[in-house]
Amino acid sequence: MIPLIALEEHFQDARLLPESSPQDARPPPFPKSIMDRLYSLGDDRLDDMDDNNIALQVLSHTPVNPTPDMSRAVNDRLASITKRHPSRYAGFALLPLREPQQAAKELKRCVRELGFVGALISNHCNGHFYDGPKFWPLFAAAQDLDVPIYLHPTLPTDDTKRALYEGEYPEPLAQLLGTFGWGWHGETGLHILRLFAAGVFDCFPRLKIIIGHMGEMLPFQLDRIIDVASTIKDPEWSGREFDLRHVWKNNIWITTSGMFSLAPMACLLRVTPIEKIMLSVDYPFSENKQAKAFVEELARSDLVSRWDLESIAYRNAQNLLRIPAIQE
Repeated sequence: MIPLIALEEHFQDARLLPESSPQDARPPPFPKSIMDRLYSLGDDRLDDMDDNNIALQVLSHTPVNPTPDMSRAVNDRLASITKRHPSRYAGFALLPLREPQQAAKELKRCVRELGFVGALISNHCNGHFYDGPKFWPLFAAAQDLDVPIYLHPTLPTDDTKRALYEGEYPEPLAQLLGTFGWGWHGETGLHILRLFAAGVFDCFPRLKIIIGHMGEMLPFQLDRIIDVASTIKDPEWSGREFDLRHVWKNNIWITTSGMFSLAPMACLLRVTPIEKIMLSVDYPFSENKQAKAFVEELARSDLVSRWDLESIAYRNAQNLLRIPAIQE
């Protein structure tokens, strides 16, 4: 069986309790069965990885909006975990995006001192996307360090939830529409388009962004978006150095997190270089066994060669994150 590297794999620091953190920094509530696995970074998690050919997890904290002190404490704890299991765990930094200059500083510390392989950040900070120059110090730091930023979905703000997702149906359906049922995928895809429209990739042409869930709806819409964008005649827009197709091929990496079917993979493969596609699970919100079964199904399909399958399973992640070679 091909070894697997998984990039969107979560934990939660048990010390970040609701009563001890600012209101907007509190971890979201999850069922006890999920919380137990988020807190665990020991033998039970490793055994589950072994049972399903997960050679290495890149760990990241669940979506929160931390203060700089909270970020530093969580990252120090994560570093202690990755150092105890260097062949099984790597780390994505938790960053305080409420203070972008501090976020850039913490990313530099985490990469240079703690050995982290990048950062995972929530899709917005108190409702603000990161296309404004206020947030660009983080992108400058990531480009200088040559590490990726993983842009991860998060809960909609209350205003967004009321405007877009609440309706003439029960509250649980509104929650579903606003999160994994639709909203946070579309909003993360929109965020990528906003970064492009704002010229972020012109300013930071070597910036590396990862998005999950087979591309957060963008692969299906990509050709149409590119065609429509080409009709805009505004001089500022037409002066964009890199078009969206260039950005998609050179600056964006995609993981499969939480999606385990061939149809979206077939679409993704049609518009994305194979070296930009990587496996992920979204543990513990998805199961490691789902990823193992998906890789086996992909191997039986006619969508990819053996080399392509191995690249998606682990080789592309090794190359992007500079992870030591995984032995088959």
